[in-house]
Amino acid sequence: AMSGGRAAAPAFGQAVIGPPGSGKTTYCHGMQQFLRALGRRAAVVNLDPANEATPYERAADVAELVTLPDVMESLKLGPNGGLIYCMEYLEANVDWLQEKLAALRGHYVLFDCPGQVELYTHHGALRNVFARLAKWGFRLAAVHLVDSHYCTDPGKFISVLCTSLSTMLHVELPHVNVLSKMDLIEQYGKLAFNLDYYTEVLDLSYLVEHLASDPFFKNYRRLNEKLVEVIEDYSLVSFVPLNVQDKESMRRVMQAVDKANGYCFGDQEHRSLEALMSTAMGADFHFTSTLAVQEKYVRCEDEAVEEDDMEP
Repeated sequence: AMSGGRAAAPAFGQAVIGPPGSGKTTYCHGMQQFLRALGRRAAVVNLDPANEATPYERAADVAELVTLPDVMESLKLGPNGGLIYCMEYLEANVDWLQEKLAALRGHYVLFDCPGQVELYTHHGALRNVFARLAKWGFRLAAVHLVDSHYCTDPGKFISVLCTSLSTMLHVELPHVNVLSKMDLIEQYGKLAFNLDYYTEVLDLSYLVEHLASDPFFKNYRRLNEKLVEVIEDYSLVSFVPLNVQDKESMRRVMQAVDKANGYCFGDQEHRSLEALMSTAMGADFHFTSTLAVQEKYVRCEDEAVEEDDMEP
């Protein structure tokens, strides 16, 4: 990485991870457009062999190296086993990736990663690929997307917290957890608490209490208490709420990621951001972080009551 006695400038990027259906591909496309509007040269590299059609142009695609249908057919593997084999194949042929990335020098790279949870909690292949990227001078942050509908069910939310924590400990990258699809959150059901409770992962004993009233979870109270203790002891997990269509929301996620991987804004980018944020935005756009999202996407009790009264 030394050229003429000087170390190459670090490259920056995001490893976009999270369970299937959490909106990774949509995020990559939206974030790429957002960054480009700021003048940041953003490229998307697809590392998910199961990704068929993508809205973004793939600057590099793992399917050029190995495809899931071929692996499943020739090795008689199911989709999960096939995907893990693909990642092991990528790890073994990581020089292919190095070559592709060399052509993207000077770009900010978004890696669209596969969704299988075990790749991030206990399997080594992707973690080793990320470690190689670091060796090549990439400063990556993991952006872990979680569908916000998990907030509407306390049991699911505890399991999401456990997954997020074990992912953070296993992947060994600076980490930003994102609650995606905030614009849909109320379609999934009522939130038991205010949104900041979920994003800041506040006193989780409330969740345990809430679960105790559910007959299914009654028997698991001790387990839930222990899980909650582990999550609180690490106090690593918090979430940034995201709606890809909302520029203010995208800006917050971008700033959280820049802080995590140490990316520094240039003056030009600052000016572009100010211009971007001031266009087509009414004066009502000065929100504080989750309060904004709370007001925007989560109906308050009074409104709900009024609407109920109006029903015939």
